[in-house]
Amino acid sequence: MDFSTALPTYFITLREGVEAALVVGIVLALLKKAKQSRLNSWVYAGVGVGIVVSALIGVLFTWIIKVVTTANPQYATVVEPMLEGVFSVLAIAMLSWMLIWMTKQARVMKAQVEGAISEALTQDTNAGWGVFSLILVAVLREGFETVLFVAANFQQGIVPTVGAIAGLASATAIGVLLFKLGVKINIRQFFQVMGVLLVLIVAGLVVSSLKHFDEAIANLALSSRASENLCFYYEHFTKIHSCILGPLVWNTEKILPDEKFPGVVLKSLFGYREHLYLIEAVGYLVFLFTVGSLYFRSLTSGFDKSTKTISVSQR
Repeated sequence: MDFSTALPTYFITLREGVEAALVVGIVLALLKKAKQSRLNSWVYAGVGVGIVVSALIGVLFTWIIKVVTTANPQYATVVEPMLEGVFSVLAIAMLSWMLIWMTKQARVMKAQVEGAISEALTQDTNAGWGVFSLILVAVLREGFETVLFVAANFQQGIVPTVGAIAGLASATAIGVLLFKLGVKINIRQFFQVMGVLLVLIVAGLVVSSLKHFDEAIANLALSSRASENLCFYYEHFTKIHSCILGPLVWNTEKILPDEKFPGVVLKSLFGYREHLYLIEAVGYLVFLFTVGSLYFRSLTSGFDKSTKTISVSQR
């Protein structure tokens, strides 16, 4: 079993999970400060329901994929890569938006959570539901992004899911270190490093999505015997060809194959391909220069001093 495919989902879930853990930890600390620890059960319920709903969304996506492919078995070789491409685009959009948005919002995260909790506590009859909904939304937001990423790589089996579970466990451990044991962790530095890693992972997903669409259109062209109509670029006289991706930029099959270590790790994390085509290279670079520059620009706004290094003990 190739566990390299678990690495991207591990790092994504780790980063997103830590964001959710920060919200959970801040809420628990605020409840303790307000002497409302009786509402802690609502916090844990929000976490549990959020995880369950995220998992159910993943099951639903898997079921939809199976239904669509079994309903049209003759086009299975077209439908599967096309769905992978669609889910990849959704994951790219969601992860990119959340990466930039959360980086900008991080400096006021604690203030926003404090405001939401203060408002919930003023409504005694609905305080529990207010806390529950806040935590549920935080967990679902991060869980949905991971589900989309796993769905975009559903042919890789259960391994990406294992990575997601491991990332969630690591994020939980970091949350415990921060808010139960009072360990000091530089949150700003953590998110900066994970953010750069996530930009590279999603850039690799751009390459993968283009490859999925190319495979789907190529299979459709072959099945309809109309490759000259569907494929605007096709190398008829080589074994290595593309349908819509243009000419080959490099072929490192003999130097660094993407099915063997370390190529397989680079492929899983950063979208490395032993056969890279022109459109894939352009898409990769365009993503890095656009989303990457927006992310680094968002870093200049920085984190709030209160969230730069977090150490909140609830003992």
